Amino acid sequence: MNRAIKKAAVLGSGVMGSGIAAHLANVGIPTLLLDIVPTELTAEEIAKGLSFNDMQVRNRLAVTAKQKLLKQKPAPLTSKEHLHLIEPGNLKDHLERLQEVDWIIEVVVERLDIKKKVLAAIDEVREKGTIVSSNTSGISIEAMAEGRSDDFKKHFLGTHFFNPPRYLKLLEIIPTKYTDHTILTFMKTFSENVLGKGVVEAKDTPNFIANRIGTYGLLVTAREMVNGGYSVGEVDSVTGPLIGRPKSATFRTLDVVGLDTFAHVADNVHDHVTGDEQEVFVLPPFMKKMLDNGWYGSKSGQGFYFKKGKEILELDIETMQYVERKKLKTASIENSKQTKGLGNKLKLLVYGEDRASQLLWNIIKPTLLYSAKLVGEIADDIVAIDQAMKWGFGWELGPFETWDAIGLKQSVEKMEQEGEEIPSWVKALLASGGKSFYENKIVEHNPKVIHLKRVKDQHGVIKKNSGASLIDIGDDVALLEFHSLKFAIGLDIIQMINYAVEEIEKNYKGLVIGHQGKNFCVGANLALILM
Repeated sequence: MNRAIKKAAVLGSGVMGSGIAAHLANVGIPTLLLDIVPTELTAEEIAKGLSFNDMQVRNRLAVTAKQKLLKQKPAPLTSKEHLHLIEPGNLKDHLERLQEVDWIIEVVVERLDIKKKVLAAIDEVREKGTIVSSNTSGISIEAMAEGRSDDFKKHFLGTHFFNPPRYLKLLEIIPTKYTDHTILTFMKTFSENVLGKGVVEAKDTPNFIANRIGTYGLLVTAREMVNGGYSVGEVDSVTGPLIGRPKSATFRTLDVVGLDTFAHVADNVHDHVTGDEQEVFVLPPFMKKMLDNGWYGSKSGQGFYFKKGKEILELDIETMQYVERKKLKTASIENSKQTKGLGNKLKLLVYGEDRASQLLWNIIKPTLLYSAKLVGEIADDIVAIDQAMKWGFGWELGPFETWDAIGLKQSVEKMEQEGEEIPSWVKALLASGGKSFYENKIVEHNPKVIHLKRVKDQHGVIKKNSGASLIDIGDDVALLEFHSLKFAIGLDIIQMINYAVEEIEKNYKGLVIGHQGKNFCVGANLALILM
């Protein structure tokens, strides 16, 4: 059958649920946003003489969530005009309206018992053939499907969006043993083509791929901070852009995510694994104190960082007081800043002897080994794991790309000298003469993704100067690529723009302006403007 998602429903209007509804609206899909009926009246509702019989009250949670979309930053909606595509309602009065939709997404609280209750209610009213998915960060998808009808099971899977859904590319899709393969294939294609996602198929294991490795890496970092006597600011100063990670680094990321949310994700793994792995997922004492104090991060006004006037202070995990923020300054850091290429920077950093190098080696090493140990358990191949960490956590290099960058043979020798156990498949790769994970691996490139280097290799360049190039990217469309210093607009780019306009009018149907650098444009060449 020809399947399409013409209308959707999101059950649960929290930050994640409303964000998913907004992303669906962004691509033109009308969406029902349903939540529970409130159990208490607000003072404003009482003053208006409203009761629990009034729809204004009954739909309040979803209506409020819809209104908040206009104020959130970064903006969940690409245009305010898309807001009308979201229709708020509630789970008591409007559940039967799920018969109108092609895809139902459950985004309620992260508790298996509550999710199963909601899914049972969906099963009672949905039309046969309707796709149902759960947006969970780690609860078993198969456990949710237990007790549901055969048709429900065939059309049910996990769809783990990352927050905020509009901006983070990763979508982990998790099938169960019951999921119809055609449904899995359709959802992968739809999510790429319509939702614009980078889709990774994950196995139904605790926290799936990205959160499993990301949480592990963060807790290892916290452990090393304590063991090595580093401060929160010192750790963040070397675990961000310096090693190809986001500016928020480690603890600023935790403040944004929320320590309470992170604790829930860590506990989920802890409760489903054993032995040494389980020990890693025990929150350190200072994090437990922060939770007791309600210091969750941005949402509570303080966490690992606290803004005092214009100054940002960091938490001293020994005294639990906020102090002046510190940064690590070492020879390896300074030398890396003078080195080109992330791989070369990482090599210099992890094989150094100073405090920054010791910290980075002690957090990167276990993360690489853990990732290798999980191949086959959380995903079938290393590409899926690398993509998940890049698309979900903003890493420039995934774990196995990082391992290749620092030198597989050299790093394994160092690990073995330190008494680490190397996964057997990694040892077998080296024993067979392999020098890297990607050396002989053919990575299938998504034809829907444009890689400018490959396009230029295949089709050449129409015209080029020192500031920009005009490239034929196919389908009668050309691309004007900036490559000036920091992509600043100068005379060369202006000349190429003028040329591109004439060329497009003669020989092409459209023009795209862009490139694949870190920032689009830092502005204009001020010296040129002054002249």
